[in-house]
Amino acid sequence: MKKLKWLAMVLVMTVALVGCQGKKSETKQGEQSGKTEVTIGYFDNITHAQALLMKHDKTLEEKFGDQVSVKWQSFNAGPAEVEALFAGDVDLGYIGPVPAITANVKSKGDVVVLSSATKAGAVLLKRKGVEINSVKDLDGKTVAIPQLGNTQHLCLLHLLTENDLKPDTAGGTVKVTAVANADVENMMERGDIDAALVPEPWGATLLSKGAELVLDADQVYENGEYDVAVVVVRKEFLKEHEDLVTKFMEAHKAATEEVDKKEIETLSKINDQINEETGKSLTTDILQEAFTRIGLSNDINKEAMQGFANISKEEEFISEIPDDASLYVEE
Repeated sequence: MKKLKWLAMVLVMTVALVGCQGKKSETKQGEQSGKTEVTIGYFDNITHAQALLMKHDKTLEEKFGDQVSVKWQSFNAGPAEVEALFAGDVDLGYIGPVPAITANVKSKGDVVVLSSATKAGAVLLKRKGVEINSVKDLDGKTVAIPQLGNTQHLCLLHLLTENDLKPDTAGGTVKVTAVANADVENMMERGDIDAALVPEPWGATLLSKGAELVLDADQVYENGEYDVAVVVVRKEFLKEHEDLVTKFMEAHKAATEEVDKKEIETLSKINDQINEETGKSLTTDILQEAFTRIGLSNDINKEAMQGFANISKEEEFISEIPDDASLYVEE
């Protein structure tokens, strides 16, 4: 009888131990070693300049100290980063304003905007020889954007509306097609597309390859003062680690100030980080030209964000328009 009781106790302890190990495996790897792990999402693109600079200089590791493990997670598109935020795999992130708004609405306010990062940084180009001198001339033409529902797409929709045009999907005459930035040059050469609204550094790159400028960065939307990248945070992480979010924002603001000076050394660090991650770097000429079209700021243009939200709702990308109290973290 005693032997049976002893075996039962061993079985219970074994089950409990396995259960604890199972729960432990669900935690972040850094937290298993007693450290708090902070994961930051970003794109390896110059519109996420602060992230690239901080990663290169290991700014956050120094800012947070030894008890915090910093992990950087790169993404190629906003929807993938949004899913990572929903899953709790990303705590803070650099992301486009449109995916940020979408994340806020779909999470019912659990993903909020902390700060701006960069402004504008996109141009409307045409292939050489095609008769497009203004937005009105896009009538009957094919225009490429990087992704349906992204910031450049919504900017294009706004431009079309202002000029009494519509995409063909809404009964209009302008064919809007999603094309990877790296493929725009070839599609222009083949005549598959007539124009493209692209972010930097693709604008500067395509111009160097023979594409022609239709609208510069300050003509696309809100005189170039619209947010093209913002900083978001999960509310749960903010509530649990407000001190770390404060330190992160201090580092972000310092990086904004440093990049805004646009000194060669700082831009080279950003370029080196891109090269490390993608195996490709930009020429100095392209890098410097691209940054002439990118504004650096911590201040969110709420009017521009409202405009994006309105268009997103009209296009049924989101079901409702968030109010300021839900969308932003007020300092």
